[in-house]
Parts: sequence; C-alpha cells; structure tokens
Amino acid sequence: MSGTEGGAFGAGKAGTPFDLLTFIKKPQVILRIASTVWAMVVFGCISAEGWYDGHCQMRDDANACNYGVGIGVLAFLICIGFLVVDALFENISSVQYRKYVVIADMCVSALWTFLWFVGFCYLTDAWNHSPDNSVYRAPHGHGRDHVQAAIAFSFFSIISWGGLTFFAVRRYREGSQETFTQGYETEQNASSPYSSFPGSDTGDPYQQPPFSGQKEAPDFQPPTY
Repeated sequence: MSGTEGGAFGAGKAGTPFDLLTFIKKPQVILRIASTVWAMVVFGCISAEGWYDGHCQMRDDANACNYGVGIGVLAFLICIGFLVVDALFENISSVQYRKYVVIADMCVSALWTFLWFVGFCYLTDAWNHSPDNSVYRAPHGHGRDHVQAAIAFSFFSIISWGGLTFFAVRRYREGSQETFTQGYETEQNASSPYSSFPGSDTGDPYQQPPFSGQKEAPDFQPPTY
C-alpha cells in the first residue's frame, strides 16, 4: 500500500514540515543520541588508554579491546544513519517502505542490545582477571579510569539500545494494526454500494423521505355539473 496516510507507523502525512524541536523530543531520538554519545565514550576510552606498550590492559587480551572498539565504532555509525532516517521518516510516502525501516530498526536495535550485553560481560571479565601487577598494566593505575568508563558505558548502552528496541517493536505493532484497520475500512466501503442510503448515517432505516409531511394532490378530479 502506498500513499500519504496519516499516522502510519508512528508518523504523520508525507510532506509534513520538519520541526527540529519536535524531532529532538521524540523518545527514540533521545535514546539514539544517547547511544551515539555512549558509543563514542566506549571506543574513545579504549583507543586512548586501553592499550599500554602495545598490549591491551585487560588481561593482555587484544580481543577484548578490539571488541569494545569494534562495536563502539559500528554502533556510532549505525546511530548516525538511523538519526538521518528518523529525520526523513515523515517524508516517506510509501507505507510499505516505512514498514521496512521500522523492521530494520527493530532488528538492528535488538542485535546491538545483545552485542552490548556480551561486550559488557566480556570487558568486565577481562578487566577483573587482569592483575594490577601485570606487566601489561600501565604503571600507577594510568588508564584505569578510561577502561572502567568504557565498561560502565557499555552497560548504559544495553539500556539505551534496549529502549530503542522497545520503541521499534511498539511502533511496528501500532503501524501494523493501523494498516490493517485502514485496509479493512477501505475494503468495506468499496464493497458496500448502499453505504449512503438515506437514514444510514443516522441509524434509522425507517426514516421518512423528504417532503413526506406534505399531502399529495389527488390525480383524479371529480367532474362538476
């Protein structure tokens, strides 16, 4: 189905003027911006202080550092991409294309919620099993705060991406119900040629026709003598 139906999948009619303030106030946009910032914190902290003398400070496990940087960079790029899509969503006239966007948002958000959960557990375990006297740890606790910040914001990212998943699922369900309802009403109107029968709008099938109160003149006139 295509067209400019209002309210399809949580958006108004296509061509609605873009309002930046209204856009920023949307819950999914707020969570998207938060997820973008937190992803920057994760990969920025690990890239800056997560390495010492060419080795990852988290149990000398390069995979832990690479994983944190990898999902952080990808999450940042995905958030930027979906922010652009969210801004253009109102101008997508096809309901089917809107549905595809919402499904993609739902699947990606659910996947990254899981990946952030794995990342938080992975980074926490690697850091806890890295002794303070390890030769791969920076002296005097240098970089400790950065690594712990990366772990903390990995946990925050689970919450923000989980929220994005929730709103995407809700928008998909609401959009599917609206599309079904609109299609059903269109089909009913098309299959009911008597929908405009007099009295149908008032619910009175016995409504009198117009001018029913006036007496009709008899067709036969008796002769006069």
